Amino acid sequence: MRRIVTVLVIAVLLVAGAAPAAHAGGHGPGRGVLSLAAFVIFAPFIIVGEVLAHTVPAAVVAPVPVYSPAPVYQAPPVYYSTPPASAQPRVVQYPHGRYVLQGDGVVSAYRWVWIPNPPIPPPPAGPPPAPPAYR
Repeated sequence: MRRIVTVLVIAVLLVAGAAPAAHAGGHGPGRGVLSLAAFVIFAPFIIVGEVLAHTVPAAVVAPVPVYSPAPVYQAPPVYYSTPPASAQPRVVQYPHGRYVLQGDGVVSAYRWVWIPNPPIPPPPAGPPPAPPAYR
C-alpha cells in the first residue's frame, strides 16, 4: 500500500511540475522533469536543515571562534637631542632692516619678525666745515 501511495505522489508531482514549465516558456517535456528532479533531490536537505535549525541549540551548530593573538608592535626609537642646524638662514638683511626667524618649530612655531634699522642721525647743526686748504 505504501508503494502505491508513493508512486501516485511522484506521478502527481511530475504532472504538476511539467505544466508550469510549459507556461513559463519551457520547450519540450524535459524541462518540467528537470525542475522536478532537482526539487526531489534537494528538498530533503532543505527540510532536514530547517528542522535541525529549530531543534538543535545554536551552541552545538555554531563553530567555536578561534582568535589569533594580537600582533605586537614596537614603536620606533625616539632620539632626544638637539635638532641639526638647518641650512635655512635665520637672518635676511635689507637696506632698511632685516627679517629674523624666531622659534624652533617644535616647542614654539617658526615666525619671521621684521626689525627695522635705526634711523640715520640728522646732520650736525651749524655751518658746514670749511674745506681744507691746499698748499
